[in-house]
Amino acid sequence: QSWSRGMSYCLHSESHLDTGPIYVRENGKLHVVNQGAGGIQNVTPKARPFSLFSRSFSVELCMNREDDRARRQRTDHFIFTYTKEGNLRYSAKSLFSLVLGYISDNVDHIDSLIGFPEQIAEKLFSAAEARQKFTEPVTGLRALQKFTEAYGSLVLCSLCLRNRYLVISEKLEEIKSFRELTCLDLSCCKLGDEHELLEHLTKEALSSVKRLLLKDNSLSDAGLRRMTAPVRVLKKGLENLLVLDLSCNPKITDVGIGYLLSFKKLNCLDISGTGLKDVDAVIKRLQMQIGLVHSKVPLKEFDHSNCKTEGWAEQTVLQWEQAVMEAMKPQDNLRSRVATLQFYGKTHRIKEVVKCTLVEPETKASGNLQFYKENVQNCHLPLKKEVAGSHELKNNKKRALAEQERERTSKQKHLCLTVEDWDLLNTY
Repeated sequence: QSWSRGMSYCLHSESHLDTGPIYVRENGKLHVVNQGAGGIQNVTPKARPFSLFSRSFSVELCMNREDDRARRQRTDHFIFTYTKEGNLRYSAKSLFSLVLGYISDNVDHIDSLIGFPEQIAEKLFSAAEARQKFTEPVTGLRALQKFTEAYGSLVLCSLCLRNRYLVISEKLEEIKSFRELTCLDLSCCKLGDEHELLEHLTKEALSSVKRLLLKDNSLSDAGLRRMTAPVRVLKKGLENLLVLDLSCNPKITDVGIGYLLSFKKLNCLDISGTGLKDVDAVIKRLQMQIGLVHSKVPLKEFDHSNCKTEGWAEQTVLQWEQAVMEAMKPQDNLRSRVATLQFYGKTHRIKEVVKCTLVEPETKASGNLQFYKENVQNCHLPLKKEVAGSHELKNNKKRALAEQERERTSKQKHLCLTVEDWDLLNTY
């Protein structure tokens, strides 16, 4: 009786809750408790359906067909946090973040981003970059090309690949997809004259490059001839080049410097450590034809501190480098075995990574050969009366010389092309 009174009291106190019939087994018999009467009756339970959840509750079965790696990287639709009391609290993510995450997971399937708002595209690029979508072998290149085609310099305006020749070899196609670069540092990469990236420099996609650093790349006169052919003949390619570093390339001679005279906009040039034969003649030629003056002190344009990787894809380039370094870790484990072989008298050739220094010993020996273009000063000052007449005569002479130079250059356009130049032009 005491048990029934307690149950009845409990049921009456919570009568506002519709919990349905309650069954209790006592002494081998099943009893049902009536909430209205508050008593217990021996009633055989009716076989009526009983729902565990409310009518508004729904369950959806989703089959996740992704691989295990994608399943681990996929984020949930809720944000779980803890309160100060230690209770678990969750909040639903916004629809924008959910859509952003879904598109970034499938960024390689985007048809085009041309005309898409830049602010949203930057967030989409960051979300895909956080998921390391651009490091994947095939889909990463396809996704990166969608962004570079639509936003150009916003994705990357400056690229520094100094001493990163392994990144160049592994991610060459991705590097070639960047458009509208203004600064490109390829110093100390030992690319050579035949490298595909040097050929890509002459394409229209990199016609916006203004700073090009090619220090210590085993270049020769043949490489400079290929690189300057579109500018010399077609007035395309690197016609906007302002700063050029060709130092520490001993195979470049006086002939190769002659190809650089087509860069009329060039303001700074570094040819220290090259194989020049007549240095004085080269200095006079550069000053007379493109107005470059030999600098007595080193120029800050060639200290390799101004060119840095800047843009949306800055972290992407770092991810590429980290992936290359992780791939080289097994080679580091071999060094202990090599040391063991040397200890027991067995010789083994060790291939160490040769890093380039900013100042080479051969550069110090040959002297500083850096050139800059002087700014014209005092050109707007009033002229004196006695100098006005002579100044007019000088202007007339300059005009006559300019006309002669135009005639001479117009003739050279038709006569200076060799068979090698024509064969080179046919490849474009």
